[in-house]
Amino acid sequence: MSNRTKALLLIFSILIIDQAVKIIIKTNMVIGEEIPVFGNWFKIHFLENNGMAFGMEWGGKTGKVALSVFRMIAIAGIAWYLNSIIKKNAPLGLILSVSAIIAGAAGNLIDSAFYGMIFSESWHTTAVMFPEGGGYSSFLHGRVVDMLYFPIIDSRWPDWSPIRPGQSFIFFRPVFNLADTSITTGVLAILVFQKKFLGEHS
Repeated sequence: MSNRTKALLLIFSILIIDQAVKIIIKTNMVIGEEIPVFGNWFKIHFLENNGMAFGMEWGGKTGKVALSVFRMIAIAGIAWYLNSIIKKNAPLGLILSVSAIIAGAAGNLIDSAFYGMIFSESWHTTAVMFPEGGGYSSFLHGRVVDMLYFPIIDSRWPDWSPIRPGQSFIFFRPVFNLADTSITTGVLAILVFQKKFLGEHS
């Protein structure tokens, strides 16, 4: 099996799993609903966000469109880079890391671009796919589905703390999805193994 085939298999596998999980969550849960998996350490917690990875947002509706356009350009640029390193017989680890980043970016772009058109709202009732009368929003104005929540530490800052005294402290607070995980894993793999990857690639 060629490295190009391996890269494509990884990309499509991540995309299919990511989208399948999101569709299952969206059509079976309402926003804010959660299901404990490993006690209080790992929960399926359904949220939607308008912006970047891990629930971050930027610039309202205009920023959302700009972010989606940026994602498209970034995916095209990374795809070009992936094609070039495959042609140069780069290490398989680097190829798969870049492939994971592309897959994750594409997974979240699908949500942003199309979910608003093909799903009804998820507030108070589970979403309907392809509802009569159209979805909850327009092209590029969909919301990204998040569900992975790891509140490993759920406590409070001590009253004497100079940072948020007496307030809630949760680690890890962000709710994210498989696409976010794919991007993060790809980036971390490149950072951790950069000497090996770039050394072999030079």
